[in-house]
Amino acid sequence: MVGAFITRDFRVGCLLIGVSLGLSLGPMARAQTRPTPSAAAPNRPPDSNQHDGDTRKAPAATSVVADSPVLTIRGLCAHLTQTDQPQSACQTIVTRAQFENLIDALHAGTDAQTKRHLAKAYPEFLIMAREAEQRGLDKQPRFEERLDFARLQILSQELVGQIEQEAAHVPEGDIEDYYKKNTADFESAVLERIVIPNRTQVKPQSNTAAAPGTAAEDSMTKEAELLRIQAAAGKDFADLQVQAYKAAGISGDNPAKPKLDKMRRRGLPPEHATVFDLKPGQVSPVISDATGLYIYKLDWKGTELLDAVRSEISNTLRAQRVRKMIQSLQQPYTTDINEGYFGADTSAESH
Repeated sequence: MVGAFITRDFRVGCLLIGVSLGLSLGPMARAQTRPTPSAAAPNRPPDSNQHDGDTRKAPAATSVVADSPVLTIRGLCAHLTQTDQPQSACQTIVTRAQFENLIDALHAGTDAQTKRHLAKAYPEFLIMAREAEQRGLDKQPRFEERLDFARLQILSQELVGQIEQEAAHVPEGDIEDYYKKNTADFESAVLERIVIPNRTQVKPQSNTAAAPGTAAEDSMTKEAELLRIQAAAGKDFADLQVQAYKAAGISGDNPAKPKLDKMRRRGLPPEHATVFDLKPGQVSPVISDATGLYIYKLDWKGTELLDAVRSEISNTLRAQRVRKMIQSLQQPYTTDINEGYFGADTSAESH
């Protein structure tokens, strides 16, 4: 049995697992170890370098039984007491069952590429951990502190996972009630939009004493109002967009694509969302914000049916239930912060 524990935070996420894991790899270190046999181990998988370039092809997992080796780390002794033996007499074997237990514990992906990356990273951790043990680093107070903190992280993660399972079943009645109370959230529309820059790149012809920046902005504001009048009169939005670019002195290389795909209210900036209150065929007033001037036309508006959004609502309610359950656990407890030690909290969350 290998007794190595690795407590450093690591990111197998860089290798497609994608989650920061403040997690010990200790459970996996209970891999089988046995003396090196004279012949190759039975059912030994192909050399890991054989298919390194083929990450799309999933391994034939069903052809490898649970207790067959999937990783063999030759030269790595099982215990520190065995290090007086020749390295050639040692090996650490990881079976398919043990490797898949590790994948499950790390919530890693089961695709071939993720498995191969983890298969490369895990032996490296074991080797480094064995060297750390030989140097006595696992006996240092710093190691114990990190191990204790890692334990807290893991227990917290496991609890959250259990809470998520408990919250997974959302009653159908709750889904229907949420849909009825939030029908407006499922309203969608097809829109056309003209985007007018805040200021022209062409020096405006003006006899006023206004500052150049102000004159450029005033010029585009007037242009936007003229464009809106034409839009309300039924002129094609693609033509109007070209006209807006020309007035701003922008190259004609920019394609005019005023049509917006079907979207919901929250798909627009909050200050633009009022266009959902238009009726089909209506044109909005000029909307101005820090990014430019905008004119919208609403072509179609409708509400998505419950069946189309059932899964979305279920996910929303499940997340709400998880938050509520966690808050109920944390609510009875309070923490006093010694501001003299930590200093004033200047983070955005404190305001």
